[in-house]
Amino acid sequence: MSSSLPSYTRPAVATLVARLREPRRHLQVVLGPRQTGKTTLVLQALERAALRSRYGSADEVGGRDREWIATEWDAARALVSGPGDEEAVLVLDEVQKVAGWSETVKRLWDEDTRAGLRLRVVLLGSSPLLVGRGLTESLAGRFETIRVPHWSLAEMAEAFGFGLDEFVYFGGYPGAAALVGDESRWRRYVLDSLVETVVARDILLTTRVDKPALLRRVFALACAYSGQVLSYTKMLGQLQDAGNTTTIAHYLELLGQAGLVTGLQKFSGSEVRRRGSSPKLLALNTGLVSAVAGRSLAETRSDSAAWGRLVESAVGAHLVNHDLDVTYWREGNHEVDYVVRREGRITAIEVKSGPRARVSDGFAALAARHRLDRRLLVGEGGIDLADFLQSPPERFLSG
Repeated sequence: MSSSLPSYTRPAVATLVARLREPRRHLQVVLGPRQTGKTTLVLQALERAALRSRYGSADEVGGRDREWIATEWDAARALVSGPGDEEAVLVLDEVQKVAGWSETVKRLWDEDTRAGLRLRVVLLGSSPLLVGRGLTESLAGRFETIRVPHWSLAEMAEAFGFGLDEFVYFGGYPGAAALVGDESRWRRYVLDSLVETVVARDILLTTRVDKPALLRRVFALACAYSGQVLSYTKMLGQLQDAGNTTTIAHYLELLGQAGLVTGLQKFSGSEVRRRGSSPKLLALNTGLVSAVAGRSLAETRSDSAAWGRLVESAVGAHLVNHDLDVTYWREGNHEVDYVVRREGRITAIEVKSGPRARVSDGFAALAARHRLDRRLLVGEGGIDLADFLQSPPERFLSG
């Protein structure tokens, strides 16, 4: 077990350290896509907390069974001598790959609670759907969640010296940052080592997918059309598959839960209309768009339309990765890039990527139909793009 990024510490490390030191025990659940540094974050937290620990990972082909959890748990219990002041931490990585994991964790956790053993437990998972299902079904009232999203511009700048253009093009994959000097090698790494690993291990091994090839094509299509609204019917035409819209929507949901791409729904006062709308496709890390497109940074930067879509995707991914309720809005020729609902307040956001980019009158059209609390222009003539991508979105959504 080794840390690949020992020189940079994500803010969530301090949160985990504080929770591990609290007198009251809670299961700590660390969730996030692959290659966002979850394991490194936990290792750094353990080092800071100065607690004895044991680490085990179910991230192998074929997964593990529940007996593996019990074996790891017993080994960690050996680090805790009794109900006194002794403490230790057990880390179980990729726990969602063990069938029935939540029932086993619940049984062992409750045994320790009754015995007064001060064993802290940290669960890591790259499939929020599968982990979340286990938590709600078996572990209600016993856990706290720490979400680890894709890296932001501020983090990539601090850790790797990324500038704005580099971040928009290469995205926030820390493990790929060392390869950006050779763009062909970087693209192969992203597609082969990151994307295929997520699809093969985090989706196909843990979820029923009847058409794996179609799932991969949906991913590529979402990257190609990131930042654009595309109906499910048009998607089927592009994919040239005899599937149905329900299958496409389901595959988009799986890809979103794995931290790859998603489909934003249209903003509406009616939840029924919102769910039935054509999605706005969005890559959750712009490095995915660049890797699939296969064009260099220089080529992409010189194409104002392609760069504009990439910038819009970067803003949308920044919002979604901060766990906000993000939608889009369109009626006729009027469109608003993103609509964010937070604490009962509604913020409309337009993205302008350059001096020639046209800003529509979508704000006025949306405000004529729905209440707006705030309107934000990000980019040329508005909030500086780099400032927006380096800051928590809440900074601009409040007030």
